[in-house]
Amino acid sequence: MDKELGQELGQDQPRGGTQVQQGRPRPPGAQPPAATQARQRRVRDLWAAGAGLVAVGTAVVLGELTASLVSPTVSPVTAVGGAVIDAVPPGVKEWVISVFGTADKVALLGGMSLIIAALAALSGVLEVRRRFAGVTIIAVFGAVGLVAVLSRADLTANAIPVPVLVALVGIALLRWLIRKLEAWLPSTDGATEPPAAGTGPARRRFLLALGGTTAVAAIAGVLASTLRGAAAVVSDVRSKLALPAAASPAPPIPAGAEIHLDGLGPLVTPNKDFYRIDTALRVPLVGPDTWTLKVTGLVEREVEIDFAALLAKPLTERHVTIACVSNEVGGDLIGNAKWLGWPVRELLAMAGPKPEADMVLSRSEDGWTAGTPLEALTDGRDALLAVGMNGEPLPLEHGFPVRLIVPGLYGYVSATKWVTELKVTRYADDVAYWTPRGWSERGPIKTSSRIDVPQDGANVTAGTIVFGGVAWDQHTGIGKVELRVNRGDWQQAELAPGISKDTWYQWKLPLVLTPGRYEVQVRATALDGVPQVEESAPVAPSGATGYHTVRVDVKS
Repeated sequence: MDKELGQELGQDQPRGGTQVQQGRPRPPGAQPPAATQARQRRVRDLWAAGAGLVAVGTAVVLGELTASLVSPTVSPVTAVGGAVIDAVPPGVKEWVISVFGTADKVALLGGMSLIIAALAALSGVLEVRRRFAGVTIIAVFGAVGLVAVLSRADLTANAIPVPVLVALVGIALLRWLIRKLEAWLPSTDGATEPPAAGTGPARRRFLLALGGTTAVAAIAGVLASTLRGAAAVVSDVRSKLALPAAASPAPPIPAGAEIHLDGLGPLVTPNKDFYRIDTALRVPLVGPDTWTLKVTGLVEREVEIDFAALLAKPLTERHVTIACVSNEVGGDLIGNAKWLGWPVRELLAMAGPKPEADMVLSRSEDGWTAGTPLEALTDGRDALLAVGMNGEPLPLEHGFPVRLIVPGLYGYVSATKWVTELKVTRYADDVAYWTPRGWSERGPIKTSSRIDVPQDGANVTAGTIVFGGVAWDQHTGIGKVELRVNRGDWQQAELAPGISKDTWYQWKLPLVLTPGRYEVQVRATALDGVPQVEESAPVAPSGATGYHTVRVDVKS
């Protein structure tokens, strides 16, 4: 075959002023016969189709591997599959189940794989025939994946960039492989001479690139399959887990606590929109049947509890707002949820902390640690070993099966996910993950407020403009919220009743503004009378301060 291919590409032609094909001399400058061009084009298209398969396949596999690390419940492939299932009419679903039975999902994935393979091969052929034609197909791939990911109910922020990454990697690999193919098998369309390329080194470079990329895809595929298989098992266990009713249910949300204003987020943050900040490169996969929590250190007796024993305890349900210390002034690294769990103080009481202890070093499954003041876990606040979030088991990304929730403290000193150990100790003896990296030891949340409506830089129409947002000082509560325009007098906003002092409060204030440009600032005052700090400070080492400011253009 190589000899025939070489003859077709003109590699074995005699030197001189005439060229020989099929035993007959052909004058210089004459086009190769149409049959030869067609054969050369077919060979080139076959290799281009292979390049498309390898490029797209590698990108998809790397995307699945990335998703298994950062978003185990949602990946581009599962999202597209879920969207297809949602869109298929009931009659078709019933037919598929009748034909494939419990293998219906396998059949769906198989069908998707065939379609992806066909389009991938087509992208390679089109790209070698017309530059960027195949790239366009991969870009459409990415757009479809992104739309599917955004449509999923269990969407997390980490899942959103993955289909974009898949498209970019696929485009880059396809262009790289096609360039190497063109160096080996250049186009013969319109050529008056046999192709000059096709030397052994160019052929070897293309085949090495194709084989190396395939090897990367194979390795990534094994890793992704292993990780996603484990994630699927834990996710399935979670989906079937029935949480017990709370012995102490959450108090009802007060009437008027949620302000309905376009652009203002919900009072209780949906799980899929809840911020996620942690150091876990891969979401730890901890099954309830293997999870245990140990209390060690400066205690009268060490205690260990498993998941079944934890669920058997009288559980408490409370709304608590938690925030990340990295939240900038006006930022969104904050969320409010209804948590279900067992008070940490009850577990610590079983262990009996010694008098000299003043800190609890909590440890995550992945080794991350947080140092929490012992008093914050024993002073009566609703610090919980949480197992539920907004009426369902914790999402995998938010600490399933158990995490810590402590009102009034930034997450880096309190909100340990996938928690497996509580070491009762002293600040003088132990340090947590972030302390040696320059962050303060104790991390109390600072009084803060935010303008959500209208957004900074908005263009609005003159007249009555309703400003709205949130304010928080967890475990203390908010007493009032005020706004000022162009550094003028402070005007008090309407403050909605909070769910509790451990949650944020919503507020609104109508302002009559004439055409012009305005700077609007907000400040909050806690229930204990301490006002929000005006001086601007960065998030490090203990949380940002300053007034959130928006600038709006008012048009006539």
